[in-house]
Amino acid sequence: MRYPVTELARGLGFVEGPVALEDGAVLFTDIGAGLIMRLDPDGSIDVFADVGGGPNGLATTSDGGLLVCNNGGMGIREAADGFLRPNGTRGTRPVDPCIQRVNAHGRVEAGIASHRGGSFVAPNDLVLDAYGGCYITDFGAVHGRLVDPGGVYYAKANGRSHIADELVHVASPPLPLTQPNGVGLSPDGDTLYVAETASGRLWSWAVIAPGVLGPGPQPTTANGATLVYAVEGYAFFDSLAVDPDGYICVATVRKGGISVIAPDGELEAFIPMPVFDPAVTNICFSPEGDTAYVTAAGTGRLYAIDWRQPGRRSRSTSNRPPSVWSKP
Repeated sequence: MRYPVTELARGLGFVEGPVALEDGAVLFTDIGAGLIMRLDPDGSIDVFADVGGGPNGLATTSDGGLLVCNNGGMGIREAADGFLRPNGTRGTRPVDPCIQRVNAHGRVEAGIASHRGGSFVAPNDLVLDAYGGCYITDFGAVHGRLVDPGGVYYAKANGRSHIADELVHVASPPLPLTQPNGVGLSPDGDTLYVAETASGRLWSWAVIAPGVLGPGPQPTTANGATLVYAVEGYAFFDSLAVDPDGYICVATVRKGGISVIAPDGELEAFIPMPVFDPAVTNICFSPEGDTAYVTAAGTGRLYAIDWRQPGRRSRSTSNRPPSVWSKP
């Protein structure tokens, strides 16, 4: 299958978290600057919200809010090879790692401050279900020889519950996840996918009820996860999105593109970006499902991919972002 790619913008920062709105605009994050940006259909780019810290994944809620995974802060520098890269600091405006809420006009509100096991370390990505709850990944952190592997969490009520339940890493041994990153749901909501950065592996669980996970079809680990796919060669997985037909589309670091993986674990395609970027970070879909938007952080670019494929169907409108979003 062909996936035509078009560059929409360049000269951006270390970008992540794209969200496509019904009016044709795209929101995305600038992690190093602590900003949420808005690209309008006419090509203009404005600051939508100043959230501080290090905003990562975004998701819109059914009540008109925007949830922001804020990792607390991340300094960014241009490396010797010319690509933007994290510099190992918390940046100039750190905040406590949390899930923030931003209203439709860009005002930051109270969100999810912690989980029942304690404080977040580095919230990375999230996906909402049909019940107003959200699954959240925490990337964890490395401190010398000590590693906090992160985890997967669930919060109810459109991010207004202020505390999340831990779903993975409550069992012993705490496997399979180390550095959980991208998270997504199958179109029917019955399967949760999580991409693990360090190993380049994609895992799945069955969703028994909102916020309740069970073993996948072929459990591989003590926590019931099924290994869906493992990337070939030296590469890492970043964030992901699931397309209308259930294909899991994972931003693949070092390879410079998107891995398109069928639910049965077969690699359907790899989509490289027109300009090589070792830090392709995230992908989202338009409300109709016919366009994908990709953030390439190493070169500060935003791309659109024509996702109209033979046999593809249109995305259900049941979880479309609200139409009330406007410029601040």
